[in-house]
Parts: sequence; structure tokens; C-alpha cells
Amino acid sequence: MQKIGQIGNDQVEYRKYSTTTILKFFLCSVLGIFMFFLPLTINGKNSIPLDHLVGWIRTTFSSLIVYYILVIVILGALYPFYKKTWNSSLIEAAISFLKVFGAIAAVLVVFNIGPDWLMAEDMGPYWYNALLTPIGVLVPIGAIFLALLVGYGLLEFIGILMQPIMRPFWKTPGRSAVDAVASFVGSYSIGLLITNRIFKEGKYTAKEAAIIATGFSTVSATFMIVVANTLDLMSIWNLYFWTTFFVTFLVTAITVRIWPIRNMSNDYYENKPGDPEQIVSKNRLKHAWNEGLTTAENAKSIWKNIIENVKDGIVMAMGILPTIMSIGLIGLLLVNNTPIFDYLAYIFYPLTYLLQIAEPMLAAKAAVINLIDMFLPSLVILEAPLETRFIIAVLSISAILFFSALIPCILSTEIPINVGQMIVIWFIRTVLTLIIVTPIVYLLL
Repeated sequence: MQKIGQIGNDQVEYRKYSTTTILKFFLCSVLGIFMFFLPLTINGKNSIPLDHLVGWIRTTFSSLIVYYILVIVILGALYPFYKKTWNSSLIEAAISFLKVFGAIAAVLVVFNIGPDWLMAEDMGPYWYNALLTPIGVLVPIGAIFLALLVGYGLLEFIGILMQPIMRPFWKTPGRSAVDAVASFVGSYSIGLLITNRIFKEGKYTAKEAAIIATGFSTVSATFMIVVANTLDLMSIWNLYFWTTFFVTFLVTAITVRIWPIRNMSNDYYENKPGDPEQIVSKNRLKHAWNEGLTTAENAKSIWKNIIENVKDGIVMAMGILPTIMSIGLIGLLLVNNTPIFDYLAYIFYPLTYLLQIAEPMLAAKAAVINLIDMFLPSLVILEAPLETRFIIAVLSISAILFFSALIPCILSTEIPINVGQMIVIWFIRTVLTLIIVTPIVYLLL
């Protein structure tokens, strides 16, 4: 039996769905939610099941993983030349040659034949094992469960429920709530994989995809624990976590309303007709149910969806890993062996001084270094006062954009945003974060 009415108003179209469709919606969605969003404690480690699975794979196949990562890095360095995109722009050419440098460095590290500066414990081996390896394993494995999370109706169901929150505050569809949570509890690389997939399906505009990539793609909550441990903030973990959460999303709500994001295109992928989220005003839950089950009914087979997602994940890993290796190493060399960041610190010094942050020059230097990598600022302010450590710990997450990983991740997607725009957004986010978090810290600590 069907009851046909005006969708989104007083009446909703009711449909009878098959048991197979309902089971597909529930089972795929529940398994996806379980893998991405429900932390478990296993062997004393509390994290999401996907992270536990990746950790088990890395431990069980550790010797093979080293060479798997190396193959991905080498293929990633060759890919722009194979696709003949390496000279499509000056930025693309620079990144393509940086990928080649990253691949060479990776080969030297794996076979332990590099120069002393590269083989130092906090240089090549650290970058290869602490950054390349987890991302290189996580992205393709995560892509398997990503197919279940976003391909069988959950995205549409949650999207309609979250419309009243997401659109007024962040000018994104309700379905972007899945991205935001996936990044915060899982990984920015998984969040970007979701964003890129949904953008290519025509469910985000270019502007919406850019907002999500630069505003929601934080490092995971588990990595926030690493920062908090490093800066001796675990005794006030809840205060740190919720302050960071609040500041990050408040800053995003501001940045979407100013240049350059405000002026970005509202076109869909490749200027094709999009599949915009329908605005619903009434009967929200019933309409969400219909949309979710209709998507599950029309979805591709699970195996086909998984294969497609894994392929996207491997291509993304190929784009990310060699760039992380090269830019990360260059950043570490500059931080450890040159005074360049001491000079660049003067960009933020007037602000940190006016805000009366303790050791303002040190805080300003940490803020600048954050553009290179989100963890390096923590190493700069280890001996700083508690307030300064707290402010920089929040800034490390809230600034979001950094060259060692996230910016290359975004560049490896189809999202039309360039390096210059990302640097401007990083600068704005840094300034806003310092202005917002500093009074909060002095009120609460």
C-alpha cells in the first residue's frame, strides 16, 4: 500500500520495501557504525574497531607491510607521469617532483642506506613508521567498511535528521555530519575518502566539499590523546577534548562565511547535474526512513561497491604517501637546522603578545610550525607554562591544515581547492583559534 503526498511537508510517500532491502540497510549500516564509531578496549588499548583491525594487520604482517608501503610510495611517485598530469600546473609539477623525492627517501630508509641525517631516529624512520605506515594501511582497509557506511542508506537517513543543525551553522548538507564524526573519532584520511566519494557522486557541491575538507577533517580523537600525553594534559583530558571540539567547529562556522570559502563554486562534480539533499520541514523521521531504504534498494552490489571503494582508497594512498614523506622530511630539516621558523614566528607574535599568552614568541613559533605538521608544535613547547601548552594543543587540532599529511590528502582528491587557498584558510583558522581559545583557557585553568 502506498500513500502519496508532498514530500517534506505534512504528508510523506509511504512505500513497502522488501525484507532484503531492510536487512541490507540495517546490517550494512550497523557494521559500518560499529567499525568507525564504537570504541572498544582490546589489550589495554581503547580505540575504534577499524583502528584495532589495522593495528592487528600491521603487527601480524609487519615485514610485508614495510614493502607494501614502499610499493605504494613508488607507484604514487610514478602515477602523475603515467597519467601525464605532472605538468598540468606549476603546483602539480612541484608536487610531482616532491613525490619522486619522497619515493627515493623511502627506498633509502627501507634499505637502510641513506645518509646519517636521513637515518636519524627522529627523521626518516620516524616519518616512515609513524605516519606513512598507519595511513597506508588504514585508507585501503577503511575503504572496505566505508562502502557499508555510506553506500546503503545511512548517509541519507542521518543527513535528513541532521539538516536543522548542519545547514544553519556550517552551510553543509545534513549528510556531512557523517564526515565530521568519521574524522573526529576515526581519521582525517577516512573522512576525506568519504568526502571525495560523496562529492564525485554529486551529493556535495565544490563549496560544500571544500568546507568539509578544511573544516571537519581533524586528526582523530585517538591522536589527540598522543598530543595530550606529550604535553602532560591527560589530567584535564575532558576539558581539553571538549574545548578543542567546541573551538574547532566554531572556527569552521566562521570561516564558511568569509573569503575564500564564501566565494567558492556551488557547482557539482565536473559541472554535472547534482543530487542535492532535499530540504525537509516536517515528518523528518519518516522521510529519512524512506530516503535511506530507497538508497539501499537502488545500491550496487556489496562486492562491487567494496571493490570500487578500495580502488579509490589505493589511489588516494598513492597520492598521499610520497608527498607526506618528502614534505615531512623537508619540514623537519627546516625546523631542526634553520632559524626560518624563528623569523616566521613574527607573523603571529603581535597577536600572541596582545592576547598575553605566556612566552608569546614560543607560542607564535609553534603556531607557524603547525602548518608543516600538527605534532611538531607540541615538541616546541614541552617546557612552556600549562596555559600555553593547552592553547597550542587546541590549535594543533583546530587549525586542521598541515603540509605533512592533510594538505597532500586533499590534493589527492577531486575537491577543487588549491594550495594557496588552503594556506589562507589555515592562517584564518590559526588567528581565530588563538583569539577564541585564549580567554577560554584563562577562564577555565
